[in-house]
Amino acid sequence: MSASPTKGMVLAAGLGTRMRPLTNTRPKPLISVAGRTLLDRALDWMADAGVEDVVVNTHYLAPQIEDHLRIRTQPRIILSSEADQLLETGGGILRALPYLGEAPFVSANSDTICLDGPTPAIARLAKHWDDEEMDALLLLHPVEKAVGYEGRGDFFLGENGELTRRGDAPSAPFVFTGVQLLHPRLFENAPAGPFSMNLLYDIEPGRIKGLVHDGNWLHVGDPQGLQDAENWLASH
Repeated sequence: MSASPTKGMVLAAGLGTRMRPLTNTRPKPLISVAGRTLLDRALDWMADAGVEDVVVNTHYLAPQIEDHLRIRTQPRIILSSEADQLLETGGGILRALPYLGEAPFVSANSDTICLDGPTPAIARLAKHWDDEEMDALLLLHPVEKAVGYEGRGDFFLGENGELTRRGDAPSAPFVFTGVQLLHPRLFENAPAGPFSMNLLYDIEPGRIKGLVHDGNWLHVGDPQGLQDAENWLASH
């Protein structure tokens, strides 16, 4: 891509079950980490990288998110309601596609904090995008450097950004950060209703590539992850 994307999406519709009891009365994206909500951190990060329009999907305690976002002016917010049915990652993005244009756009989860390295991560993804070779470019992070992440990793990374899933291996060196550049054509044969992005990654895996993040990444998935993130941010 010649320029960073100007459209993006923040996934904010989840139930936040692993963050209970903190999410009993508020949606997970509105939990604060070091004085700023997870949702605002994601939106600030996109705005700083030049993203002008961001879709935020809502489901659980949606009115709280809607009220919270009313005062924001940058980036411009478009709400995508999933009040009728929680659509998961893939279905949520599919519903939002009419707002995301025809060029690659950036998508991020709202339960992580991506801190840029020397170059903004979104700009790095755009620089490495090859329209002939890929439909998705996933931002990966080394498992051993991830804050608040207790999993076994998601991918092995080969030459030219080739991705191989962990599969039956006991572990893999890279975790998917939730940040990705996506081309709308990836969704051309997507099913109706709820589905995971993993379904689309597996249809044509050769067109799903990876790039290793050169900054820091904090996973805020549960109360312990929240504490880990608070401690890390306080010490850095």
